[in-house]
Amino acid sequence: MGRILGIDYGRKRTGVAVTDPLQIIAGNLATVPTHTLMQFIKDYISREQVDLIVIGQPSQLNGQPSESMKYITPFVNRLRKEVPDMPLMMYDERFTSTIAHQAMIDGGMKKSDRRDKNRVDAIAATIILNDYLQSRYNQSNH
Repeated sequence: MGRILGIDYGRKRTGVAVTDPLQIIAGNLATVPTHTLMQFIKDYISREQVDLIVIGQPSQLNGQPSESMKYITPFVNRLRKEVPDMPLMMYDERFTSTIAHQAMIDGGMKKSDRRDKNRVDAIAATIILNDYLQSRYNQSNH
């Protein structure tokens, strides 16, 4: 069994999370400049067995795609071409940045550290991936 990568795509930088090999829990992997993301993913999957890439899909409150999908969709299309054998899944990421900020507050992180957008992006990617794992677990138990 391989790992699952989680992506919180951003125009400038992207948070990347990864599961353990048993796909039980997700943790922060990195925050990378978005222009280097494709190479980062290709390098990572050449070293590690990855079974799936989960990409955060931002939505508005009414469920419609958010404005940022116009940046994410071309990336996803390119990723499909660059790694055609890798399964990709879009996963709802509403509120993940808000949840990431709250998690940092609840964890006692200093205000100055909470302003570090790299940390927020990495935590958001981890939340997306953990939410995906939880939804998969819930589906298998119903």
